[in-house]
Amino acid sequence: MNKLLLNRNQTQRLGFALLTVMAAITVLPIILVVFYVISQGGAAISWEFLSGFPRDGMRQGGILPALVGTLALTVGTAIFSVPLGVAAAVYLAEYAPENGLTRLIRIAIINLAGIPSVVYGLFGLGLFVLFLKFGTSILSASLTLSIMTLPVIISTAEEALRAVPQAFRTVSISLGATRWQTIRRIVLPEALPGILTGIILGLERAAGETAPILFTGAAFFLPRLPNSPFDATMALPYHLFVISTQVPEMPFQIQYGTALVLIVFVLGMNLIATIIRSQARARRQW
Repeated sequence: MNKLLLNRNQTQRLGFALLTVMAAITVLPIILVVFYVISQGGAAISWEFLSGFPRDGMRQGGILPALVGTLALTVGTAIFSVPLGVAAAVYLAEYAPENGLTRLIRIAIINLAGIPSVVYGLFGLGLFVLFLKFGTSILSASLTLSIMTLPVIISTAEEALRAVPQAFRTVSISLGATRWQTIRRIVLPEALPGILTGIILGLERAAGETAPILFTGAAFFLPRLPNSPFDATMALPYHLFVISTQVPEMPFQIQYGTALVLIVFVLGMNLIATIIRSQARARRQW
């Protein structure tokens, strides 16, 4: 008996050790890349770099138009995708019957999450830019990015809603609440941490994409900030692509400085979501 327990403990320790090694192998390259970008681009970060306009063929100056454009595209994507994605998840998790059609819809959503972003860009070009005549604009790019992020938001939000114990719904309805009141006051607040995770994953992907905005809303260079959703805009991912591949004799500091700002932008979104998610989990009752 003691020998059996000893073997189990050794197996458990070996398993934990292997998991630790695999986690280190996964995380260490990411940390090295981040530190390398910081070391190469940190010297370029200044108030002029963050608040100025590009000059001298984008070899000097700042990245303000690209920074503002990325923020505008992210906010626009959230406006269109978050309400629709959460509403679709609520329907699938709480109202939709379990039949072949519902299973087919879920499979389609999962498959849509794996479509290359360039396909979404071409779809946005055909539908929003040409057919609906929104032109190359923030609106067209935001709508395209919204369609791309919807599968992620719907899938994660539905899983978060399904993870809420069924007893919560039963007790609420037995006390006289309607089904919608139960969802709005009990289920959604309890599922908020998981829903936020899906939203941030989707918006982070949207903030870092180049191909969809290349066809629908991004400009090579603009000497001004956009005035309306129907204006084109610069964006950090496309700006980084341009200065890295299309501009000769571009200083490496500006390239890595732009990459560093994009990383900080995405990590900042993640940090805000983590704080909100932690507060929501602290109030959770299960």
